[in-house]
Amino acid sequence: MLSRTADHLFWMARYMERAENTARMLDVNYQASLMPQSVDEAEKGWKGLLGISELTADFGQRHGAVTPDAVMRYMVGDAENGSSIRSCLQAARENARAVRGTLTTEVWETQNQTWLEFQRMVTNESYLRDPSTLFEWVKFRSHLSRGVTVGTMLQDEAFHFLRIGSFLERADNTARLLDVKFHAVESEYHGFQTQSQNGQGPATRDTEVDFYHWSGILRSVSGFEVYRKAYRNVIRPEKVAELLILRADMPRSLAACMQEVVTNLKMVANEQSTETLRKAGRLQADLQYGRIDEILATGLHAYLTQFLERVGTLGVGISRDFLVPVAA
Repeated sequence: MLSRTADHLFWMARYMERAENTARMLDVNYQASLMPQSVDEAEKGWKGLLGISELTADFGQRHGAVTPDAVMRYMVGDAENGSSIRSCLQAARENARAVRGTLTTEVWETQNQTWLEFQRMVTNESYLRDPSTLFEWVKFRSHLSRGVTVGTMLQDEAFHFLRIGSFLERADNTARLLDVKFHAVESEYHGFQTQSQNGQGPATRDTEVDFYHWSGILRSVSGFEVYRKAYRNVIRPEKVAELLILRADMPRSLAACMQEVVTNLKMVANEQSTETLRKAGRLQADLQYGRIDEILATGLHAYLTQFLERVGTLGVGISRDFLVPVAA
């Protein structure tokens, strides 16, 4: 397969997944903002969201003060923000258009229709009255895109590059989404294991606020029912972290994402991708054999930061080995 074709497929899938995950992060913060809280606490939540997306400086230069409506407009429909849902859906559609001959008709029509409908939905900014409705729609269109891909495309190299793009992006965004909690409360939940050993546990924290924050994160990754089925107890931060990091049977967990990345990388491996495949396999092994108490003992925020760095390095390796090299 031509590297340019692989590049378009890889980025088409990444941008579609990024649009969905941006919607998920915004929905977490929007739902949290509906809880009783001070103005300062609410502002910290929106600032944390911008910080996680590495957009604080750009937003500040263009919009100044952080307000819910301003952040919504910036992250949803701002064409000049390359990470907005609008920009992601447009980029996904343009990458799909460039390789229409490689995609099935159903895959192309899904991408094209998603972009056209989204433009109509954000034109008058009516979504600001009920942002959650728009976020649910974006998630549904992303689900539809993946479903049509799996259901209609030949499972050849094109299919594998689409899957690599989807799950690499999902791993990155799940880590960022999980980190939203810690930015919002300005804590890394350091020393859960030590507290448990001393008989204190995490009960010293505000359990009611914790419940709504963590249940919000679970719902944002469609994991609330999964958590109840897997653990059958009250929502505990360390169990939520375990579910979203180490449980390979949870579709949006870091372990599940890396398992898919490695599986599909093996299917397209070439002579120069040995090191990239090794790094991907090492990251998967760390997740497969990791323990949540060890992760929490060193700090969840620090662990997620390191994970994001490793995923970024992996993305650079994939680009170098298979895709169109990024201009320096």
